[in-house]
Amino acid sequence: MSRTHSAPTPRGRVYARRAGLAAALTALLGTVVLSGPSAQAAPPTPPSASTARSYLSQLTVKAEGSSSGYSRDLFPHWSTQSGSCNTREVVLKRDGENVQQNSSCAAVSGTWRSPYDGGVWTAASDVDIDHMVPLAEAWRSGASSWTTSKREGFANDLTRAQLIAVTDNVNQSKGDRDPAEWMPPSSGYHCMYARMWVQVKYHYDLSVDSAEKSALSGVLNGC
Repeated sequence: MSRTHSAPTPRGRVYARRAGLAAALTALLGTVVLSGPSAQAAPPTPPSASTARSYLSQLTVKAEGSSSGYSRDLFPHWSTQSGSCNTREVVLKRDGENVQQNSSCAAVSGTWRSPYDGGVWTAASDVDIDHMVPLAEAWRSGASSWTTSKREGFANDLTRAQLIAVTDNVNQSKGDRDPAEWMPPSSGYHCMYARMWVQVKYHYDLSVDSAEKSALSGVLNGC
């Protein structure tokens, strides 16, 4: 026996149109998510260039102190963050793409894109975790008077842009030099680098020398 269907009521037609629009919007959003570029892994975003300029103006300017008494051991680093994961492994996971870790939290695969030089690496051994403000630079800028606990917090700071995964030999070329003496090979990253540097120095109330401040000002004024 055939069954006849009554015509939809005006209210039913409204509901149908709404359902159709919702379905179309869901499909569109799904397409955007699937086809969009993958998010770039990175440290916490530093303040804007204008805020960094304000921070820089508030930093104490004086000649760098002595390196006498400095040792990396005075800045306990790669401290345990959770379980078997130390700070280095946390940053490798954060700054990489598709990073796989073993039961000891060591990164066994993944891709790392170094913003300092544009290098792309698929082995964690090719990647260093750079301290934005190097430990020795911090020592000469005021950290020599800190407690060991504060130096450990500085060396393992995941809250500010103090730690970043980069090409190992580029990090080694930086050493403990400040922005008056070294900037990343990729000039397009200089603004971000200066913002990160100033954020760390400002938060920890570290001093800058005159050449360092001049170099940072030049970069930030051009951002």
